[in-house]
Amino acid sequence: VRPRQRNGPVNELISMEPISVIKSGRVCLVLQGRFAGKKAVVIRAYDNGTNEHKFAHAIVAGIERTPRKVTKAMDKKKAARRNKVKPFVKRVNYQHMMPTRHRYEIAKERKLIHTESLTEPALKKAAVQQIRESFEKSYKSNKSPWFFEKLRF
Repeated sequence: VRPRQRNGPVNELISMEPISVIKSGRVCLVLQGRFAGKKAVVIRAYDNGTNEHKFAHAIVAGIERTPRKVTKAMDKKKAARRNKVKPFVKRVNYQHMMPTRHRYEIAKERKLIHTESLTEPALKKAAVQQIRESFEKSYKSNKSPWFFEKLRF
């Protein structure tokens, strides 16, 4: 890969560090593991890794089970049951995820999830519960409808 030149002198070159498209709020598809083929949103991205995990990775929150179709004929109890979302929170290697063009608003979720919440079971359970409530609220208000559809491939 040849470095690009600036609009100045010919000798002045721009550094060619890789530009990461995987940033906070980006919707991506998980490609490997238990949640392969599921959609997830990047909560935190670690391009250079951390002390414990030296590879480039991201903490993602995704949808393990999407909400199901609701019709007018269904009573409220059944409709409420079918509107439930089953989320997951996971650390994923960059090489095991594919970013999409879609984005998802994650201001609240970003505060809830951090590296400690993945290692401590009680914190992880609380984070998943908060993510579930946030996803269901977003689904009912019809924000980012593509994110809540089952992936067809």
